[in-house]
Amino acid sequence: MSSQGYDVDLTIIVPVLNEANGIDTALRELLAVTAALRVEILVVDGGSADNTLSLAGAHPVTVVSAPRGRANQMNAGAARARGGYLLFLHVDTRLPQNLGDLAAAWLEARPVWGFFTLRLSGDKWQFRLIEKGINLRSRLFRTATGDQAFYCRRQVFDQVGGFPDIALMEDVALCRTLNKLIPPTMEPASVVTSSRRWEKRGICRTVLQMWALRLAYYSGVSPMRLARIYYPTASRKDDC
Repeated sequence: MSSQGYDVDLTIIVPVLNEANGIDTALRELLAVTAALRVEILVVDGGSADNTLSLAGAHPVTVVSAPRGRANQMNAGAARARGGYLLFLHVDTRLPQNLGDLAAAWLEARPVWGFFTLRLSGDKWQFRLIEKGINLRSRLFRTATGDQAFYCRRQVFDQVGGFPDIALMEDVALCRTLNKLIPPTMEPASVVTSSRRWEKRGICRTVLQMWALRLAYYSGVSPMRLARIYYPTASRKDDC
């Protein structure tokens, strides 16, 4: 990681939508692990109907409004960023406690782009298997999901045009583009993401659905059609 003339070394971009239940805790923890860094935090809201905005605004972060949809929101955050590196973080994902030490290593190694290994918050043994599967897939295919805290040099992100404006799989699509330039760095440190998605929808059902969606995407099925399957009551642009 290197500022290279930027105001801060790292900009962390957090897209949100109706996250009042978790935004306060998430930002408190994020501010704690980034306290020693030259960092800015941008919370990009896609039109929350609850008090997400007021809760986020109570913290020393910058709150940005953008058209709803994760790709739109993350690109809007990137456009406002002052950091030499961009890190995209889901509100229910926690960065490593030793982020300061990792950042020092980044300053020296200056990776182009990368992501973290993944841990899930749940205690069930099935989650350990899911973690291993996701991390193995990431190593083999050199792609990450948004849960893995994707990061990229600002100049390279701008060079490839940011996240494509698609309804689903925007993270996979960007990884495919970046892989044409250079392989990613997969950080050995883990981020911890909430297992709520699996717990709510069912573990087996969610795993099978995610693999099926990814296979369909690689087979050429449109992201909008996939979004209607994954979010049957709303398009992907209505979710964060």
